[in-house]
Amino acid sequence: MKTMIVAGVMSGTSADGVDVALVRVTPSADGVPKLKLLGHEGFAYPKNVRAAVLRVMEGGATNAAEMSRLNWRLGEVYAECVERACATAGVTKLALVGMHGQTVYHQATAARYAGAAVRCTWQIGEAAVVRERLGVPVVSDFRPADMAAGGQGAPLVPMLDYCMFRSRAKSRVLLNLGGIANVTAVPAGAGLDRVMAFDTGPANMVVDALMQAEFGKPFDRGGKVAASGRVLANVVAEVLCDPYFAALPPKSCGREEFGAAFVERFRRLCGGATAAVMVATATELTAASILDAYSRYCWAHLGRCAPLAKATELIAAGGGTKNATLMRRLREGFASLGVKALAMDELGLKSEAKEAVAFALLAWLSWHGLPGNVPSATGAKRAVVLGKISC
Repeated sequence: MKTMIVAGVMSGTSADGVDVALVRVTPSADGVPKLKLLGHEGFAYPKNVRAAVLRVMEGGATNAAEMSRLNWRLGEVYAECVERACATAGVTKLALVGMHGQTVYHQATAARYAGAAVRCTWQIGEAAVVRERLGVPVVSDFRPADMAAGGQGAPLVPMLDYCMFRSRAKSRVLLNLGGIANVTAVPAGAGLDRVMAFDTGPANMVVDALMQAEFGKPFDRGGKVAASGRVLANVVAEVLCDPYFAALPPKSCGREEFGAAFVERFRRLCGGATAAVMVATATELTAASILDAYSRYCWAHLGRCAPLAKATELIAAGGGTKNATLMRRLREGFASLGVKALAMDELGLKSEAKEAVAFALLAWLSWHGLPGNVPSATGAKRAVVLGKISC
């Protein structure tokens, strides 16, 4: 194993753009690699690219030709983003790229298709284009190997959470607030096999969709719109009765569960409420579903695995940490459960870079033939090497 500078490239369920993290990954004697963030840049998708991505993700009419063109176009976008990030950070010795790709479909539960039960996932963005443009190997398409081993293919960030935030004294819950919210529970002093992780439901996805439809804005900056509206508690309670929230981990979700069709149903449940009220209610749904997930699943798991832990901390990352209304609600809710909630930025770490850093780590592991999934989080039968390498 060797030290490498790796570019992690992430575009999530919000489909708003690309994050690139430039990370120095160094092997260590205890087998847990050390990471240093050298630079991070976020890039918005070109409007026509985002429109094409959303059309495919929401199940809009398309054809094989358009899918192929979008796959190759995204390869060019990712390559350009890495080039620009390296130039800004002054990185000249990039050795490897870990590229998640854009998820356009994710079905973790088997459904009948062509005479057989099928589970599937699809991330696009042509890795060969990135390899040719940058001149370094590219690891891509991380989810299928875990799914083939019986896992959900998600979440994949728990390996990073364990490497960066494990503690002998404190139990920690790592929360990521992207389009979808996911949590990783790391009991104090526990090994990787005791890590629990799963998607809790929507984070920014529903709020962003409402902001775009009602205000023509991409998101609720600072949570100001949510702060101006009242919460329809009955709507939140009704949505939390949906089967997904009661399903046991491991579990994962995306636009298939909380995309355009869900947003339309949510609007109907709000019964003609003002835009501010709908945004406030969607923001509360995010907070309430996260708190519910912790209370239902994480609390008992941490108690079983680390009953003598001195304290439990929650560390939040992702774009949702910029929403002051959401973060205030989470801090209050977790405080009532005896958990101190922090944003990753408060620890001197760049929260918006986290998922991209995770894929830099996963690429480094794959390059060295090491497993990257956490079976206790994804439900896979075994640990597997993730991704496909374009050399």
